[in-house]
Amino acid sequence: MSYVDGFVIAVPKAKIDAYKAMAKLGSEVWMEYGAVSYVECLADDVPYGEVTSFPRAVQATDDETVVFSWIVYKDKASRDEIMAKVMADPRLKQEDMPFDGKRMIFGGFAPFLEV
Repeated sequence: MSYVDGFVIAVPKAKIDAYKAMAKLGSEVWMEYGAVSYVECLADDVPYGEVTSFPRAVQATDDETVVFSWIVYKDKASRDEIMAKVMADPRLKQEDMPFDGKRMIFGGFAPFLEV
């Protein structure tokens, strides 16, 4: 069964174009190393909840939007191998990230149902 890395981040609206450029490069690198798919989504219908919500989870401000993304791999072993290569790839080294990495939520997930 496949393996999925998921991410939720707050991106300043003024830096969406910079984020899109970074994501495009990231998608090319991940796919080059063997990811099955790579998806980046901008918030469209994401209400601010009273207790929990995507914006609350990443402490998004009024001048930020939420990005939800995921990368699918063949399996966890492939993910571990691909991730090591991606993290070592000099093309992805950036001094000025277009978002606050301290508020990023990420994790690896083992699917239990795939249709």
